[in-house]
Amino acid sequence: RAGVASLESAVEAAQANLKTSQAELRRNHADFDRATLNWDRAQGLFKDQLISQQEYDTRKAEFESAEASVALAEARVTQSQAELNRSRSNLLQSRANLTRADDFLQKTIYTSPIDGVVTNLPVHVGEQSVPGVQNTPGSFLMTVADMAEVTAEVKVDETDIVNVKMSQPAEVTIDAFPNQTFKGRVTEIGTTALVRSTGRSTAELQTGTQEAKDFKVVITLDNPPGIVRPGLSTTSRVTTATRAKVLAIPIQALTIRRKADIEAAERASKGDKTAKAATVAATPENKDKEEWQGVFVVKDGQARFQKVETGITGVTDIEITGGLDEGQKIVTGSYRVLRELRHLAKVREEKPGEGAPGAPR
Repeated sequence: RAGVASLESAVEAAQANLKTSQAELRRNHADFDRATLNWDRAQGLFKDQLISQQEYDTRKAEFESAEASVALAEARVTQSQAELNRSRSNLLQSRANLTRADDFLQKTIYTSPIDGVVTNLPVHVGEQSVPGVQNTPGSFLMTVADMAEVTAEVKVDETDIVNVKMSQPAEVTIDAFPNQTFKGRVTEIGTTALVRSTGRSTAELQTGTQEAKDFKVVITLDNPPGIVRPGLSTTSRVTTATRAKVLAIPIQALTIRRKADIEAAERASKGDKTAKAATVAATPENKDKEEWQGVFVVKDGQARFQKVETGITGVTDIEITGGLDEGQKIVTGSYRVLRELRHLAKVREEKPGEGAPGAPR
């Protein structure tokens, strides 16, 4: 900018010199006109022998001097005009350079498209950054987080993702604030499965995998406090459905049994001699492979398998929509206990404080 100002001063000086040269040219033209008039008059008078030779020579010298002065003044005007043109050209070039420099300067200033907080600054003042070229990314300058909208990215098991829907309410717990719960809503549901052990998308794998998979779910906090910072570890609870005044049982009380096994046990209890054969026939080769979902109900000291229909599933309980009445006692316990329990097997009711596994409930 200082160079442009200097050249602007040079242009002004050249314009002043041009005006001075033009004024001098006008004065010399006036002197030349007067000398021409005197020279013409002297020629006539000298021809009539009315003036001396000396005066004639003086008028002639004055004419020639005035003529030379005009030529010199014209040359100065031409030179001043050339200097002015050169100064203007230099000024235009300097302004173009300034515009180019301003453009480069503007390209060194990056403005974030969002309001937020700088959460990562890998490049500092004085360090060199590399611009991106074609498909090669450049230097990572900074990360700006929009704290007006805080989201939590959580992973949901593949068996539960089908129940998650957009805008469902959720509660988010942040490890850094264990005694606080933040309310939010589901705003994004991933469509690509992530391998739990690696966190990579199944689309990136060349071959299929039988590993457990999760899906990414994004929860937007309703009223994010200022104390929350990006990168904090969170857990969440998404409410996929709610039921009021329903019959529910512990999830571990629910089990699966084959229909053929239940029917064989019923026949055996009635003294049917074909019960053993029926039990043997209940093999993978048997066409009747139907399985029932149900619970073991305690009646007359026996665990009777009872088929049930289920509804929504909670963290520890599951809704029963049919097949079981309120007040009935059921068997609950570990998976090992329920897996080995048979239909019509004898059980005893757990007494308070015993804590025996597999006791009826």
